[in-house]
Parts: sequence; structure tokens; C-alpha cells
Amino acid sequence: MPCKSRDWNVKESGSGFVTQFAIAAEVFAKYRVETVGGAIHKELWVPAEELPAFNQSIVGKIEVIAEFR
Repeated sequence: MPCKSRDWNVKESGSGFVTQFAIAAEVFAKYRVETVGGAIHKELWVPAEELPAFNQSIVGKIEVIAEFR
């Protein structure tokens, strides 16, 4: 199964990153989880206009767990 970041983002922009972070369950529950590009690829869909509030809800550090160039 292709890796979305490697196969899609790198082709379009030259690099791709996979990140992980923690967020409160009540914030997470506000948004839809969508399957994209295959059954193992899931994304939390946060509307652009809600990103500032979502970002303020991140707990701790954002970690880069994979990088593709």
C-alpha cells in the first residue's frame, strides 16, 4: 500500500512529513475521521477556519515521525 506523504505530497511539493501529537478527546470528537487513499490511511478533517482553535488545543510537542523528500 503506498504511503500518502511519500507518493502524493513529494510529487506535488518536493517533500512530505508524517506528524503525531496529542489532543483532548473532546476536541478530537468534534471532527470527522476520513479514510483517504486506502483503508490504513486516516485523517482528521479540521476545517481551515477552525485551525487556530484546534492548534491551541494540542497538548505537548508535535513530533515528525517520518520525512520524505
